[in-house]
Amino acid sequence: MPALNPIGRTLSNGLRVIVSRDTTVPVAAVCLWYRVGSCDEPAGRTGLSHLFEHLMFQGSTHVPANGHTAAVEEAGGLTNASSGFERTTFYTVVPAGQLELVLWLEADRMGGMLDAFTPEGLGNQRDVVLNERRERYDNVPYGTGWEQLVAMTFPPGHPFRELPAGSPRDLAAVTEDDCRAFFRRHYAPDRAILTVVGDVEPDAVVDLAERHFRHIAPSASGRWAPPACSRTPALPAETRRHAEAAVPGPAFMAAYQLPARGGRAYAATDLALTLLGGMSSSGLHDRLVRRDQLAHSARFSLLPLRSAPSLGRLDVRAVPGTGLDVVEKVVDEEIERLVDHGVADASLRGAKAQIRREWYDRLAHPGSRADELCAQEAHFGDAALADAHLGEALDISAAEVRQAAADWLAPERRSVLTYEPAGATDPARAARGAAA
Repeated sequence: MPALNPIGRTLSNGLRVIVSRDTTVPVAAVCLWYRVGSCDEPAGRTGLSHLFEHLMFQGSTHVPANGHTAAVEEAGGLTNASSGFERTTFYTVVPAGQLELVLWLEADRMGGMLDAFTPEGLGNQRDVVLNERRERYDNVPYGTGWEQLVAMTFPPGHPFRELPAGSPRDLAAVTEDDCRAFFRRHYAPDRAILTVVGDVEPDAVVDLAERHFRHIAPSASGRWAPPACSRTPALPAETRRHAEAAVPGPAFMAAYQLPARGGRAYAATDLALTLLGGMSSSGLHDRLVRRDQLAHSARFSLLPLRSAPSLGRLDVRAVPGTGLDVVEKVVDEEIERLVDHGVADASLRGAKAQIRREWYDRLAHPGSRADELCAQEAHFGDAALADAHLGEALDISAAEVRQAAADWLAPERRSVLTYEPAGATDPARAARGAAA
């Protein structure tokens, strides 16, 4: 994979502009990363950042509602957005000759979204966001499991305790004044990073950014800073919850508090999770799915966070009739096996090959490259670190992986949620539900 070699400039209003030239693709991929996410929402207004992801497509000073998307598509491109705990991202890919159109559109809504803001637009997009929540969380089996685990992991009042989806009650309470204040505080050039990847001239991109963004004033509240929270809110003991619901079978889920994104401990923990449940040859898949046939699936994945502990997400969907105590025993045994016996060289090579493949898959698309450059700049202050990321991950030793498993995958660092189908009558299941 060729080096990204990003070139960075900062405009007078604080907007950080990053350019990575790639003449092999005749496109321009644009990522505009606002350093605002669910961790920045006021108390009682969860879901506001996700709501704004939608409101930002409802017009601006010179663009009608939904006109942003229409203009990009008419130019032969595509555009979308996403929101998370720590960021809201707008990304667009167009033929390289249409780059200026994209920058004009992004500048128009950064500087003038409130000019087109209406009560009708707020009501419509609130309904869209609430419907997305129903489709993704409330009306699907196990849908609120991850939401419950995150709330169990972080203490009340912690800025990472609520998912970006927000609560229906809080979304219903959002007012026009809430929206105006949130936009003015967070959607400003000194709280944003603009990256462009593709067949472009870096100096020309910076000139275009100056032309279209320089008139936008920085935020009155000053530069972005991480939310006030503890990076490692220690759990005194494992927390647990049991639920009976309309689900097709039993499930064992857990969230582990892990190192914040960045550094060797984080990379070693990522490899430990890959060895345990990130591949078809992983220990948990081998034991639970292939050999013992106790589960349909068993996966361990990583949610990277920078301003709070990252989260290891364990999800085991057991075969109906399987005791979840048996599943938990296997999970603990596999973690203990890694801690007690370490990792074989062949297994470590396989896990590193998986990490390498995932990284190359991510960078294969210019839009994903633009997003990664934004992330490196936002989290570490240097987009060029993207070129060193893979090498650092592959340099981790077997001893570091073993130590990471011992330090970060202990029961006292996790929250556990178990599911049983509603109406389970087995005495052992009933006893577990009563204990929870």
